[in-house]
Amino acid sequence: MSKIHVYTAKAIHTMEPSHAFGTAIAVRDGEILEVGTLDSLAPWLERHQHQIDRQFEDKVIMPGFIDPHLHPSMAAVILPMQFITALEWKLPWQNVPATTSHEDYLARLKDLTSDGDDAPFFTWGYHRNWHGDVTRRELDQICPTRPVIVWHRSFHEVIMNSAAIEHFNLNTNAVAGHPQVKLDDGLFYENGLRIAINALNPVIMSPEKFGLGMQRLKQVAHFGGHTLVGDMGIGIFNFDMEWQAAKSFFDTPDTPFRVHYTPNALALVDDEGFDKVLTFANGLTELNSDKLFFTDHVKLFTDGAFFSQLMMVGPPGYLDGHDGEWLMVPETFEAAARLFWHAGYKIHVHCTGDLGLELALDVLQKLQDEKPRFNHRFTIEHFGLSTPEQVERMARLGAIASANVYYLHELSAVYALHALGPERAYHMARLGTLARNNIPFALHSDYTMAPAQPLNSAWVAARRENAEGDIVGESELVSVEQALRAITIDAAYVLGLENEIGSLRGGKRADFTVLEADPFVVGAAGLKDIEIWGTVFAGTPHKIDKPA
Repeated sequence: MSKIHVYTAKAIHTMEPSHAFGTAIAVRDGEILEVGTLDSLAPWLERHQHQIDRQFEDKVIMPGFIDPHLHPSMAAVILPMQFITALEWKLPWQNVPATTSHEDYLARLKDLTSDGDDAPFFTWGYHRNWHGDVTRRELDQICPTRPVIVWHRSFHEVIMNSAAIEHFNLNTNAVAGHPQVKLDDGLFYENGLRIAINALNPVIMSPEKFGLGMQRLKQVAHFGGHTLVGDMGIGIFNFDMEWQAAKSFFDTPDTPFRVHYTPNALALVDDEGFDKVLTFANGLTELNSDKLFFTDHVKLFTDGAFFSQLMMVGPPGYLDGHDGEWLMVPETFEAAARLFWHAGYKIHVHCTGDLGLELALDVLQKLQDEKPRFNHRFTIEHFGLSTPEQVERMARLGAIASANVYYLHELSAVYALHALGPERAYHMARLGTLARNNIPFALHSDYTMAPAQPLNSAWVAARRENAEGDIVGESELVSVEQALRAITIDAAYVLGLENEIGSLRGGKRADFTVLEADPFVVGAAGLKDIEIWGTVFAGTPHKIDKPA
């Protein structure tokens, strides 16, 4: 039997209501034995060989942070790109300054593309609410010969110059005829983006670029204090390629986190329909290892991207009168949801607008009427716009939520002026209403839609401070404890892993995050500024390498 390893700390917050606090935690063979004090652990320590480790005596231990919804492959595609973003981004290897106007965006783009290289140039972070309309014609003026690909902040659209369209053989009648392609503007969006991705894959998924991206994503995940992340939709590019890359980069001894995978049913479907996807999904657990694993979860979609203003919204609609987009038309969504529901799957639904949410709840109601299920974990992913009545309906139907509360921080001010008006913009991510209806919820980054920094998400949830420094939608504030639960035990619940991780108690995995300050002491305003020392994964410490 292995020696017991005891870590002492200034404070240990277990996120277990019945035993919430301690100053010592005993682990053995990657598993927690007990949390308490050195005195209360005496029955263990008197009987077994042990070692007391005091390196965290001035620090605070929390359950390992969990992000149940990010996209490693998408992030690996984006992270090698040049970032030009409206808000500052802090990455483990650099800080990216904010670029907030059309003129500054074009100037920055011109500067970055004039390095003499003729290889295709990729940039990420463009958003028209800050950067104005950037078109194929404007890109041609800046860079007439080098292929330029501008990836939207949402990831759901790209804009290309003429050189890129010719280079990737996209100047065809079939491409031009797609309803979600505007070839004259160089714009590919939503399902039209898949045409662009198929053409771009040889470059963005090349071993050199994608390998660099996976290494950087590994840094990002550890930098945020994660011990588990959820790939909410593997298959967005190419399932086999994504899985082999995950095995190569993540299924290694030096990876201090695990990855839970959920298949993207929409990306995997072909002419044979969703029955084939179900058969494929049924066999995925055979691929499992300790660090990379599938369970009984699947991802579906209703409406379009939040950052692109393509979510489906009810009356009074958008300020400019434009329409959103369905990613799965209602009939297709219902048929796919029915198939996976009757097969016993836990269904995660990408919903951004209130009409997207209404569709998801209408279908859930039908499915509950057809085949009632308890503890089904039907999860609303993103949870951008909603009404209080819809949240009450979620409670009645047993739906839960995984929210990207960062929408509120980055977008509420600009969407109040340019998209939705203040009432709806300030009440994005109704977490307070979820809490009042006793609906479990997680916080996620959808990385790179938000920084993969759980404490930053918790700060937005408990503070609701937007990019302008205003506190908005105060009725939707949640407590510090609720915000921290949403990145620990409630995040584990969303993935069906609450019996393994998410809190610190005997029998669970010895995965925890080590902080330099106590979140319950600094309060809501200080959450985002807490420095993370590192993590303990499977009982072994992993210090974060800070940038010089």
